[in-house]
Amino acid sequence: MSTPIRSRLLDYFEADPPRSQEQPLPQTPEARPSHLLDYVDQPAEAAGPEGPKPGVPPYHTPVFVPAHPRYVDSTDDTGTPARVPFIAYELFAHPTAGTVALAFTTLDRLVSALGEAQPWVATSLGPLAEGVGAQGVTVRLDPRLTPGPPNWHPADLAAYAQEVR
Repeated sequence: MSTPIRSRLLDYFEADPPRSQEQPLPQTPEARPSHLLDYVDQPAEAAGPEGPKPGVPPYHTPVFVPAHPRYVDSTDDTGTPARVPFIAYELFAHPTAGTVALAFTTLDRLVSALGEAQPWVATSLGPLAEGVGAQGVTVRLDPRLTPGPPNWHPADLAAYAQEVR
């Protein structure tokens, strides 16, 4: 980890071109159906005759997600250099589901699957699924992983902490 981790967030930023008086405003994209109700705890009478979907955890289920902090070097309004922090979820390649985010219902499950040095954040399942779903990524809850070497080791965490200081 001698090479600094650089964010590519600004590579995806594109400034809006100036609008002339003749240019029409862009049309509002058609709204897509929400899947929020798949995650909501509903009382039996409000859930309809079939009830909530079986096997779908409640929207606010706390989960532990492999992630780590990232930083974008920028400047504030006065031109002073500033580091803007954000959290990057770690995404994984799945043999049949494409790119997935892993989520675990207990910290012990995350540690046993990915190792004790794996950085993580705690969040709610619903917002996680919505955020990554907008990018075409699915969430795998408490996945069974093939045993292998962990992605992160204690020395990696120490080197990463030194680089971001």
